[in-house]
Amino acid sequence: MRWPETLEPSRMERVAVVAPSDRLRRVLVAVAEAGVVQIERVDKAHGPAAKALERGRRALADTSRFGASRVVIDPEPPDLAELEHEGPLEVLAGEAELESVSASASRRGSVAALVGWSPSSAVGTLNALLASLGGAVVPLPFPHGVEPPTLVVAKGATGAFQPLVDTYATIGYRDVNPSALAGLAYVVMFGMMFGDVGHGALLVAGGLLLRSGRLRVLARLRHLSVFVIGAGLSSVAFGLLYGEAFGPTGLVPTLWLRPLDHPTTLLAVAIAAGAGLLAVSYVLGTVNRWREGGATRALLAVSGLAGSGLYLGLAVVGLGWYRHLLVAEVLGGVLAVAGLVLGFLGLYAEAGGRAEGVVQAGVELFDAVVRIGTNTVSFARLAAFGLTHAALCMIVWNATAALWHKSFALALLAVVVFVVGNALTFSLEGLVAGVQAMRLEYYELFSRIFTAEGRRFRPWHLPVLSPKEAPCSLG
Repeated sequence: MRWPETLEPSRMERVAVVAPSDRLRRVLVAVAEAGVVQIERVDKAHGPAAKALERGRRALADTSRFGASRVVIDPEPPDLAELEHEGPLEVLAGEAELESVSASASRRGSVAALVGWSPSSAVGTLNALLASLGGAVVPLPFPHGVEPPTLVVAKGATGAFQPLVDTYATIGYRDVNPSALAGLAYVVMFGMMFGDVGHGALLVAGGLLLRSGRLRVLARLRHLSVFVIGAGLSSVAFGLLYGEAFGPTGLVPTLWLRPLDHPTTLLAVAIAAGAGLLAVSYVLGTVNRWREGGATRALLAVSGLAGSGLYLGLAVVGLGWYRHLLVAEVLGGVLAVAGLVLGFLGLYAEAGGRAEGVVQAGVELFDAVVRIGTNTVSFARLAAFGLTHAALCMIVWNATAALWHKSFALALLAVVVFVVGNALTFSLEGLVAGVQAMRLEYYELFSRIFTAEGRRFRPWHLPVLSPKEAPCSLG
């Protein structure tokens, strides 16, 4: 997969699965086994298989013996009465699924068709498979106003950090997928709040152990090892900048500044970094609005060019005021006013016009202006929690150093204080930094990149029994 393809969901096709009515079952079995089509179902009354399944579940006391939670398909039509009384129920459940999907088919004469969605890359292979069974996959035009489902097939950095975006929302089909950039921003923000070479090295070691799969208890979290390793490496990097290694131990040089010695500088850098991340989020938001609704939507959306102009204008005004540059203040003011006007027009149109639309647009625009300020200042927490981490580590180190040279017993106590103090700091600050970095991603950045949630691609997929597999073997 080429890297530009990881920046957006897989291309989808609107398709119709067509087959002669007498061969529809075989075609549906192949479609279910392939698992590449999301079929649009029509709610209809239960058929014979579904009713037999309900009766079978009520009649059989020991349903666990029949694996009733599974659903499998028999390639050949089974005897429903026999399955109802003797099981296995999972085959009967599969027959009920086939019955439900088949009932959703549109029929004209001797031909049946089911409508759905499939990835473009899978249509050719599926068509070749169904052709041998007498069926076909026919591409259809996109229906007006209907958004295709979203399928994200990402590898590399995009795939590694995809859970960060998926936890927030299913991205829209036409939206850019910011997983790689979001993951990079996350680990950098985490490292700024958790800057310590020793603690970062422990995170890296923990991430590598998690990635190895040796911890069976955490096997389900193996895919998150990239987050842990990335956060650990970022913490090591900031630890070198801060001169911190299990606190101000002097084990590493200070390449930039000590947080507790220069809190104002660290605070200014944190806000500046946040301003840069907000700018990137406005760029991605503008691109998404363009892809979603064209140039007009991109121009008038407060998460598009209108909001970008307002944000940039306020930033230029602030810079001009700080550097006493009247020209910058005037240009920034003009740009901010233009953003306000465009944003108001967009919000007024969304509100449906009229007098109440003016009030609603005014309130939402005021909220957008306030959010720009509060969201920018919110990044000050990068410095605040970085200072907290450094302060806790300093307290532990000072207590350790004070006890070390007193006596042998106090030296042992110093070791306990050092180990326990660092363990508590590591646990507490690691949790805080992880939660705060995610909060900044979701509330400050993603709220501008995404304005609506897409719908996840859910293909119809069921396992199919091999011809040699007898139904009784499932029990």
